[in-house]
Amino acid sequence: MTTELAKTSLTDVDFIREALREVIDPEIGMNIVDLGLVYRIEVTDEYVRVEMTMTSPACPMGEMIVDDVNAVLNEILPNTVQSDVHLVWDPPWEQSMMSDAGNAYFGW
Repeated sequence: MTTELAKTSLTDVDFIREALREVIDPEIGMNIVDLGLVYRIEVTDEYVRVEMTMTSPACPMGEMIVDDVNAVLNEILPNTVQSDVHLVWDPPWEQSMMSDAGNAYFGW
């Protein structure tokens, strides 16, 4: 995604959510959006805040996934916009948070 595209779509939460589909949970092999790990995206002219969780607080890949989220945001956001990624644990993640595509991935 180019910076020009990001500038025109920056206020579009759906654009940010779609970009985050590039981040894959390596243990599960599914993107974090369809997995239901992204709880909230807030966009302003100054920052993009992502609240997300892991499938478990003990997730060994958590730090790497957060780093990947930051990398995607840094790639698509103009330099004047800060990214802020917060891990939250409430509500705890559960299978029902997955998208239809996520459930189909597992054959549920």
